[in-house]
Formats: sequence, C-alpha cells, structure tokens
Amino acid sequence: MSLLEQYKITGKVVIITGGAGLIGRKHTEAVLEGEGIPVLLDIFEDSLARAKQEMAEQYPGKPVETYVADITSRESLEKVRDDLLAKYGHIDGLINNAANNPKMEGGSKNMGAIQFHNLPLSMWQDDMNVGLTGAFLCCQVFGYEMEKQKSGVIINISSDYGIISPNQNIYRKEGVAEEDQTIKPVSYSVVKHGIMGLTKYLATYWGKKGVRVNTLCPASLQNGQDPEFIEKLSALVPMGRMSRPDEYPATVLYMLSDASSYMTGATVVLDGGRTIW
Repeated sequence: MSLLEQYKITGKVVIITGGAGLIGRKHTEAVLEGEGIPVLLDIFEDSLARAKQEMAEQYPGKPVETYVADITSRESLEKVRDDLLAKYGHIDGLINNAANNPKMEGGSKNMGAIQFHNLPLSMWQDDMNVGLTGAFLCCQVFGYEMEKQKSGVIINISSDYGIISPNQNIYRKEGVAEEDQTIKPVSYSVVKHGIMGLTKYLATYWGKKGVRVNTLCPASLQNGQDPEFIEKLSALVPMGRMSRPDEYPATVLYMLSDASSYMTGATVVLDGGRTIW
C-alpha cells in the first residue's frame, strides 16, 4: 500500500456526534475526502438537514447518513447502532465531537456573567452529561461493536483547554463591573480534561483488541468573534492568529486512517503553539 493509499478509509462507517455544527461538518468533510461514509448525529433536526444539504452540494453522489439522536440516551444510540448494522454490517469509526461549548459569538446561553461561585448546578450537570457521559455512552455502544469486529478508531475531541486553563483576561470587557464580566465556565475545562482521561483509559483497555483511541485538541477557531477578542487571543498564540476551520480535516483523516495505525492513546494538538507558551 502506498503512502497516499494509507489515508483512504473507503467504505468505512464513521459516526460524528454534534455533526451539524461547524467543526462537525469539517469532520464530515474529512470522512468524505477519504471516501468513507459519515454518520452525523445531532439533536437539532433543522441543522442536520442543512448540514446534509451542504455536503450533498459539496460532494454530490457521496453518501451522508444523518440521525436525530440524544447521545445522553443509550436507547437512542442503540437505535442508531442497530440501523447502521442492518444497513452496512459494520461501524468503523467514532468522533466524539458533541459538547456544550460556550462561545464568544452568537450569545451562547452558558457564556455570560456567571462566576464560579454561582455557576448553576443544572448547567454543570448538563455540560457533564453531553461532554462526558455522552462520549462514554457512545464508546460503550459503538466502541463495543468495533471491539467485536476487532477493528475501529475513536477520536475524542478535546481542546487547548484540555491542556491549559482558560485565560479569563481575554473575555474581560473594560468598564464592566466584576460581577458582570464574562468568563469561560469551569465545566468546559473539566469536560475537556476528562475526555483526555477517557482516551487514555480506552486506549489501554482496547489496545490488543484492534481499537485505537486518540484525542484531538483543536483551538482558537475564528468564527465571527468580536475583533477585540480576536486580537487578545491571537496575542497568546505564537503563530499570531486564530485557526481557520479548514485547518482540521486533514489531521482528522490521518487519525481515522491506517496512516496512523501505530498511534493510540495520543493527544494531537492543533493550537498554533498556544499551549507551549
């Protein structure tokens, strides 16, 4: 097999949670570029339909499966599993991408004037349920199928905040009272650190069973944020800028393919060098 041929994942069925989001769609592109079959899971039906239409226009004639599914429900995941096995007979990859990510753009419900001392328990629990429990259940349901077929790849999506702590200074606004300042909540950091622990556990658990598990840490994605925020964050990055969405798919395809056949339990960091400063 040539080097380029090792990057092909032809006919492999790859599940992508949070598939309707921006990064989820980029993961989908990676699978399609490798000639695989992406399976997008999301709770937002309209967003899923838009993502599928977008992929159909970009990759005409290539299969894209979509399911409205709740990753915190084992029953919901088992329905997806059973349907895929009936249709294709195998499940070859899983990208645990879904998480409650409080963003600077778009008025995110969990990115605002909430400090550590008054972070609602309900928000903490919801973030844990989606980011950690959801990934755990997906690994149980879909990863076990890979174990039985003695082959498969799981990519757990973390963040630079799985390696470092948020620098809250980049979220601060001059002239705003302390109690009204925006912060990145603790739950996001805990989820992104925890997902790396899940990777290491499963990499050793499935090490001799043909299932590889790795972590990808994307960071600093530019997507319509306030210019002041972009400037503050870019100053923390050795490359001096935030990342572009198109800078992720090639790495995802490498991690899914046989080109990375001896890599498991690893953390792949795409952060422009931010975590080395």
